[in-house]
Amino acid sequence: MESRNGILFVVSAPSGAGKSTLCYNLRHTPEFVFSVSCTTRESRPGEVDGEDYFFISRKEFQRRIEEGKFLEYAKVHGNYYGTLRSEVVQHLKVGHDVMLDVDVVGARTLRGLEDPFIQQALIDVFILPPSLEVLEKRLRKRGTESDEQIQTRLENAAKEMPFWHGYRYTIVSGSVEEDLQKFRAIMRAERCASHRLLSREDGYPQFQ
Repeated sequence: MESRNGILFVVSAPSGAGKSTLCYNLRHTPEFVFSVSCTTRESRPGEVDGEDYFFISRKEFQRRIEEGKFLEYAKVHGNYYGTLRSEVVQHLKVGHDVMLDVDVVGARTLRGLEDPFIQQALIDVFILPPSLEVLEKRLRKRGTESDEQIQTRLENAAKEMPFWHGYRYTIVSGSVEEDLQKFRAIMRAERCASHRLLSREDGYPQFQ
């Protein structure tokens, strides 16, 4: 087996575009380590600290910002969310691929980091709904939100969808299986990229 550093797969999409379903299906495979984010919001029923999120106070979150502990962070609906550098780097250095679910702002922050190790590892993927009309049908089919909430999500999606061209890969969302096939094709290609292989002193790839 070839030896390489891990890949940081960053996935973004408007709400309802299929990102959560894609990540859920991949999460139950041994292919990735999922980065556990920190948040200042209260835990919801069934959520486990350290598994779903690290639930911390605003004071602790601010302390970690000042200490440079986050790769990226943002305030969403009054609460803070952040990706811990340690949660990502420790896995990448031992060859584990990491999946990170962030919004377009978080992805832009990661792309702008002046960290060669992160930049070499980073692969960003945007899940794009075919149209706002299709997205609205998906949101209504879920039956979990009011008309007002759906309208808010559609307005946010209209603002986020143009950001697809800033990502290395874009998957136009179809069925669940189609999205998984496309994402796995990206995974296979990136894992075979020559620049990811670690070299021995004689220039040949290292093998475990």
